Amino acid sequence: MDLGIAGKTAFITGGSRGLGREAALALAAEGVNVAVCARGEDGLKKIQGDLEALDVNAVAFQADLGDDGATDKALATVVEGLGNVDILVNNVGGSMGTAGVLDSSEEDFQKVFDLNLWATVRLMKLAAPGMKDRGWGRIVNIASIFGREHGGTAPYMAAKASVIAVTKHLALELAPTGVCVNSIAPGSIKHDQGSWERFVDNNSTEVVDEFISRNMPMGKFGWPEPVGATVAFLASQQAGLILGACINVDGGQSHNLY
Repeated sequence: MDLGIAGKTAFITGGSRGLGREAALALAAEGVNVAVCARGEDGLKKIQGDLEALDVNAVAFQADLGDDGATDKALATVVEGLGNVDILVNNVGGSMGTAGVLDSSEEDFQKVFDLNLWATVRLMKLAAPGMKDRGWGRIVNIASIFGREHGGTAPYMAAKASVIAVTKHLALELAPTGVCVNSIAPGSIKHDQGSWERFVDNNSTEVVDEFISRNMPMGKFGWPEPVGATVAFLASQQAGLILGACINVDGGQSHNLY
């Protein structure tokens, strides 16, 4: 299938590893010029080289989008290097604190919202007006199945649920303009340096096997490539009728009906 996005420009946050990396590679394979940012320098040179090997223009740079003013600087870096952003993938995120509401501090909530929600909102507000003016654009926000049902820490659940909510709202605001806004809810995806890899490394085989048996219908953790492929499809010309959706990519892990 021709996704019809060759020559477009994409910006993926948290793009040096894991889900962001696979999204970047999937878009580059379709001929999209790609910019990625990440908090740490590790992996940025490699992803830039891997993207350029796919014969597209690429920019990879360090940015902590939880910091004030970082989103403005990041988008300016992308525009300077590759031009206007046609496709925005908000992948940066993370969790902290303990599981419950009562024993998670207000600071825990604030930091998790800064990283997961506010960076996403700020970048959408920066990128969407230009997409609207040009009559075409795609925004894909990486949420979590734990933004749709119980799981993970309370700050993380609240932040990811908020990401899904603002995705729906902006999608309906922009519906007549040619800009499509959607989210993806991954399940427990195991990848290099990711939280589920650490879970496996830091626990006994018995604990890991019990978790998989209880939570993963496929009998194994998910892997990042299907998430990247879903991002590429939602970013494509073929996805023009998909607006405000939240698509699970979880191997049947989640239990919700919507």
